[in-house]
Amino acid sequence: MPSLRARGVRGWAFTYYYTVSRKGYATLHRTRTLTSPEQLSERVGRVRPSPTLAVTARAAELRAAGRDIIGLGAGEPDFDTPEHIKEAAIAAIRAGQTKYTPVDGTPALKQAVIDKFRRENDLDFTPEEILVSCGGKQSFYNLAQALLDPGDEVVIPAPYWVSYPDMVLLADGVPVIVPAGPDQRFKITPEQLEGALTERTRLFVINSPSNPTGMAYSEAELAALGAVLRRHPRVMIATDDMYEHIRWSEAPFRNILNVCPDLRERTVVLNGVSKAYAMTGWRIGYAGGPAWLIRAMKKIQSQSTSNPASVSQAAAEAALNGDQQCVRDMVAAFRARHDWLVEALDRLPGVHCLPGDGTFYTFPSFHEVIEAMPDVDDDVALAEKLIEEANVALVPGSAFGAPGHMRLSFATSIEVLREAVERIARVLPG
Repeated sequence: MPSLRARGVRGWAFTYYYTVSRKGYATLHRTRTLTSPEQLSERVGRVRPSPTLAVTARAAELRAAGRDIIGLGAGEPDFDTPEHIKEAAIAAIRAGQTKYTPVDGTPALKQAVIDKFRRENDLDFTPEEILVSCGGKQSFYNLAQALLDPGDEVVIPAPYWVSYPDMVLLADGVPVIVPAGPDQRFKITPEQLEGALTERTRLFVINSPSNPTGMAYSEAELAALGAVLRRHPRVMIATDDMYEHIRWSEAPFRNILNVCPDLRERTVVLNGVSKAYAMTGWRIGYAGGPAWLIRAMKKIQSQSTSNPASVSQAAAEAALNGDQQCVRDMVAAFRARHDWLVEALDRLPGVHCLPGDGTFYTFPSFHEVIEAMPDVDDDVALAEKLIEEANVALVPGSAFGAPGHMRLSFATSIEVLREAVERIARVLPG
């Protein structure tokens, strides 16, 4: 039958036609033809570029234009990669270790990860339960792609790392955001978790110590969350331990699997070398979890990046197996900066800053500041004002699901932090 009409929508031309059956029933059909080569997938429209990387790029752009910008948006240590790690990479290059490796990582690096888990976390994994990826971000991406079906829900406490919701959306999942404010030290309660879980929940994500808040869950808090999760056997758990080593407490690090070992077959431990060893550019993350899930994540990785860079794997092996004094030295510097910055921010009028338990971020509230400034509607506008008028780049809390806050990275010297706080103070009211 001839077409009834044709029209263009968002780069597509739709042609409608109908057919008539022997019994006289008419059926309407539609075909579509791509009319513009610039038409992108709906998937791309679901996600946003990384806000933290955007702030860093904006600061770099303004510096290149001659502006004296202090960037406190970076999510990476300011220290150089330790020498013994760099030397291991150089030795690997000279030894010709520049070919493909197994998709899930070299046997030597996987053994180093297994040894690390056993030595530092009292967790036992086999090689089949370990996957090495191109950074912690790919580890979580692999997990979401392997685990989620369209419409599956992922419970994410807020404030959250900026990429969690978007990677869930890329996997056709539904992020369920559970807000936790400063009155509860940015940590969700068992009651909140219970209220967020439904028959569609497939994954619960916990990040401790947290990016962006620096807060860590206690053993008692983890046990209480575990008690809720036991009642929901379909729900998997992802514990993101990337900031495990950057903590002020002398007590051993504990994650939910340490506290609730009976949840082992439902838990994936995510970690990497980026933060603890100042290796963000080397792009090595790793996951430990049930073999059935690790196999699926490996399959996803085999059709995307294949193996992580061979030289980076050699460097990561040296990081995990080598002397850990370099980590302790960096953590001592981070703690001194944290203590200074929290006190300095808390003295600013209208700014309230809780001390954190670790990481190299602090997450003060600027709610009162925003309310007192007629030309500032929200934290995004305040961040724009600070970079334009104070030459200080911060990441607005809205990027982390917590409007009214700002994330400040103290991965820089106290002298730079002092100058940044003085510049911010000159812009704030009062």
